Amino acid sequence: MSTQDEKPDHQRPELPEFWDKRFRKGVTPWNAGGVPAALAAYATSRTDRPQTLVPGCGHAWEAGWLARLGWPVTALDFSPSAVDAARAALGDWSGQLLCADFFRFTPEQPYDLVYERAFLCAMPRRLWTDYGRRVHELLAPGGRLAGFFFFSDEPKGPPFGITPQELDALLGPWFEREDDRAVDDSLPVFAGRERWQVWRRLS
Repeated sequence: MSTQDEKPDHQRPELPEFWDKRFRKGVTPWNAGGVPAALAAYATSRTDRPQTLVPGCGHAWEAGWLARLGWPVTALDFSPSAVDAARAALGDWSGQLLCADFFRFTPEQPYDLVYERAFLCAMPRRLWTDYGRRVHELLAPGGRLAGFFFFSDEPKGPPFGITPQELDALLGPWFEREDDRAVDDSLPVFAGRERWQVWRRLS
């Protein structure tokens, strides 16, 4: 058994109990309480209403905002406490809210868009291997992965930062990057170290 496996569940970020504890105690520095400017600009530039998945949705502010634009949205988190927080924030909304594991749930149809924010960087790095493949599986041909990526070589986390080279290796086999730009309204925990990117699914 590894040292990591010997830790109690609430100290292991790959498990729901880790996040349950933080949501119950209100220790959520990744909680934006609103919609980042880059997402707002991207969403309003689209003329369609893409079927959208928001994995690791947390309080689901962005999911609620996108749904109010008329987008069909599925917000997903494997932490029951996070889903409770999202339900309270969303109120009566038109989307779907699920307590499920991103790597295991089976949607009824593929999505046009997967929105990434503070999800990849919440995972221990050893779990990243299947991220690109899984997003590719969940998207329809030509679908997009769009969102915020946290760049850092700090070994500890969460948030677990990635290098540009690691992100290219993770997504390059499955996607082509269409956009990459700096972010100027980051939360303090991410400030100066995240970028907005859009990746198009390869066939």
